[in-house]
Amino acid sequence: MNEENENYETSNEIYFEEVENESGLDMEMEDDIRSRFVGLIEERYEAAQMARESDEARWLKAYHNFRGIYGKGVKFRESEKSSVFVKVTKTKVLAAFGQLVDVIFGTGQFPIGVRETQIPEGVSTYKHLDATPGLETSAPEKNKTEEKESNPFDVGYEGDGKTLKPGATFLDGSSPFEEAIKKAEAEGKLKEGASPDPQVLEVSPAKEAARNMQKLIHDQIEESNGSSELRSSIFEAALFGTGIVKGPFNFNKTIGRWTKDETTNERKYNPLFVRVPRIEFVSIWDFFPDPSATTIEECEYSFHRHKLNRSQLRALAKLPYFKDDAIRECIEMGANYEEQDYEHELKDDHRSDDYGSDQFEVVEYWGVMDAQYAREVGMELPDEVDDLDEVQVNAWISNGKLLRGVINPFTPFRIPYNAFSYERNPYSFFGIGVAENMDDSQQIMNGHARMAIDNLALSGSLVFDVDESALVGGQSMEVYPGKVFRRQAGMPGQAIHGVKFPNTSNENMMMFDRFRQLADEQTGIPSYSHGQTGVQSMTRTASGMSMLLGAASLNIKTVVKNLDDYLLKPLGEAYFQWNMQFFEGDLDIEGDLEVRAMGTNSLMQKEVRSQRLTTFLQTAQNPAIAPFVKISKIVSELAYSLDLDPDEILNDPEEAALVAQIIGAQNVGQGNGSEAESVGEQPGAMGGAEGAPQQPPELGATGTGGGNIGTGAVPQAGESEFSG
Repeated sequence: MNEENENYETSNEIYFEEVENESGLDMEMEDDIRSRFVGLIEERYEAAQMARESDEARWLKAYHNFRGIYGKGVKFRESEKSSVFVKVTKTKVLAAFGQLVDVIFGTGQFPIGVRETQIPEGVSTYKHLDATPGLETSAPEKNKTEEKESNPFDVGYEGDGKTLKPGATFLDGSSPFEEAIKKAEAEGKLKEGASPDPQVLEVSPAKEAARNMQKLIHDQIEESNGSSELRSSIFEAALFGTGIVKGPFNFNKTIGRWTKDETTNERKYNPLFVRVPRIEFVSIWDFFPDPSATTIEECEYSFHRHKLNRSQLRALAKLPYFKDDAIRECIEMGANYEEQDYEHELKDDHRSDDYGSDQFEVVEYWGVMDAQYAREVGMELPDEVDDLDEVQVNAWISNGKLLRGVINPFTPFRIPYNAFSYERNPYSFFGIGVAENMDDSQQIMNGHARMAIDNLALSGSLVFDVDESALVGGQSMEVYPGKVFRRQAGMPGQAIHGVKFPNTSNENMMMFDRFRQLADEQTGIPSYSHGQTGVQSMTRTASGMSMLLGAASLNIKTVVKNLDDYLLKPLGEAYFQWNMQFFEGDLDIEGDLEVRAMGTNSLMQKEVRSQRLTTFLQTAQNPAIAPFVKISKIVSELAYSLDLDPDEILNDPEEAALVAQIIGAQNVGQGNGSEAESVGEQPGAMGGAEGAPQQPPELGATGTGGGNIGTGAVPQAGESEFSG
């Protein structure tokens, strides 16, 4: 990491860093070729924008239903007085979002797991030592030299005993078991396969490598606030149907560090810059995929639109491979950001159209390019790359200027975006959300609620029928308590009649409730699952409520499976690839180990797995089965299924042997004490007063002691009352 990249500042969640294996990625092009390249990107960007217009209309309608706002195209008749909007959509969307967050983050651990494959490639499933390290001090003299070289438990000087007892540790806190494995591995004394002898040390390199990678990925996600970014994308998936997550990509994390000057005795701030992977939430309003693709894997290209001010645009010049001259020319040309139609709909404060006039639109492009065209625009490609092949590039453009142009730095090549759907539409890139599923029910509920309120406004008071010919002219028609109307003399009949308007609000609200039930069916989220009052029928009991909630969770499980397949698994694989390519530390991984990302599906099965392990552990206590079972492996897997770290809570074999000896000694001491106490209570040596043997209790012919609880057993030879 060079000095230039250690002291930069960025904004608007745009972070890149130059690393050693990214050298030579910059595309040097002439002016005319650069203009052609920018024109190709702008042409694709325009096509992606036009292809997304129908989806934007769906999202706007979903947003209006969530916010309880009538769109600009909705008009009311003059007779309609009420414009109420019942926000049932908001309740359903938040209920779906809450259930997803609870399922995914309920365990307190990020839902990406790594496990070894059934047949790992490039690494052994099991390894063991050639022989158990000798712990005996009485070995022949001719083997002492060899034992001293291979036995990690030898300590001290000649004649000191030379070996550690079970459970002892070295001064640094490491156990002899760990040191023995490390030393044997360094000396090449670990053999392939499982250990034939339980006393021989055995390790699982594939499993350890997978779990080490999982710990590393979890630590990286927590440090980069990945859970918050993922929750934002899940919310958009529940509302609009699709969530987008960008990354992982390189990010320089600043670690605050203060050092003390020994001469001046002053503290100085010396921050430490560490390269870490980072993920970022991307709104679907700013993401434009390939129009012909239905998944992110099928996309030949994608666009990410950024809205930057002048300061943010200038900050790009400090990032690797951004052209200072191009950024300067772009700023001199002036702001070019134009609000889209949907942005006017999304604004709540009705700001003027000139808002954002000082903003710049910067488009980030990730996509493929034909190798032949790449050579034409001036890119230097190896000779083995055929013209029919393709090259992946990353480019940033604004105001017709190429701000950054590099070859895709990731190995293997990938577009660093992950898109997942709440409800997948197999014929479209964008999915279907909760708001769209219940759009019709929401509109009908609003209509009946408005009619009920308008009807109540009329039926709540009387409508008067007045015969003006029977009244004295010029009188006010205002009605109030104590009002007096003057009649014409001699006019027969009643001049003022009160007419009550029919009340139809009950019928309207019945239809409202019916379509609320249909909204439950359309979304798969029952009202009782998010706190509906008035629980009736079978939901009055705990078992009945449990049955209903279990059935209601089927829809969420389907959504969780989509999240697992289209976000968590690709994201876990991307983190694994990033660590193999960019991680600066020492990865404890051998060979080409294949890992598989296990997401929410594995988290939901951990409870069942722990129950099965507990049952098997109880079965293994049978003396006839115990010799065939590796108890330490079962206990380790049980702790792992309970989200506990086996390395922290479990003893290694040496420590376990020491603890077993301590427990055994305690049990023996307790047994001797109780036995001595019982013996001391006996009056004679043989238990009787005169030293005679104490007689057994009378059991009777059936061996039951004269009771009637059971049939007992027939007395055998040598027993009392045996008649044979």
